[in-house]
Amino acid sequence: MTTTGSHPSPPALAPAEADPRAPGDDHLPPLPRGDRDLNPPGMSLWALWREDFETHERRWLEQGFWAVALHRFGNWRMGIRAKILRAPMTLIYSVLFKFVECAAGITLPYTVGLGRRVRIWHHGGMILHARSIGDDVHIRHNTTFGVSRRGVNRAIPTIGNRVDIGCGACVLGAVRVGDDAVIGANAVVLRDVPPGALAVGVPARVVRRGAPGDPAPPDVEAP
Repeated sequence: MTTTGSHPSPPALAPAEADPRAPGDDHLPPLPRGDRDLNPPGMSLWALWREDFETHERRWLEQGFWAVALHRFGNWRMGIRAKILRAPMTLIYSVLFKFVECAAGITLPYTVGLGRRVRIWHHGGMILHARSIGDDVHIRHNTTFGVSRRGVNRAIPTIGNRVDIGCGACVLGAVRVGDDAVIGANAVVLRDVPPGALAVGVPARVVRRGAPGDPAPPDVEAP
């Protein structure tokens, strides 16, 4: 340590501290470019909408249904090859995306790979920027999927099938949440969660391990 006058200079940062982005995310696969239709294959847009409507208990005013239906539309339009025909659909999508984001408090980009029968309970404070979300996933309000720190845009989570996520949960970084896992309310998940496991706490830790397909505990799975 050196001094200048009467004020000591701060200690030099270690290499890992000098760059908050280190290590980077170059080892991770690139994110979807948003140039193709990521909707579940083999189903038309109308069929997906009907299924999503049933999943949200046939409630037109369910904000979660708005977000999922718009996500399906955003991907469907990418199947229109002619840019001149796709352009008005993109304008409609962009306007509705902002409407859902502001009115419902749900951000679900079309670049997220979204499975079938995904149920978004309630609304508000939801940032769902995952690499993919599997089939039959239940997500509750104030949930965040995203990066764990700046400069690692590829490091976003992958959510398996039949995952149950409690309100206020954060799943951050390039973590994998296995099939049939349960994330407790307000948990902060920074590590992989095995299939069938229950993760709770800040930071989240696994307190129960189970086989895929095991039912979630009643106090966690209740909407």
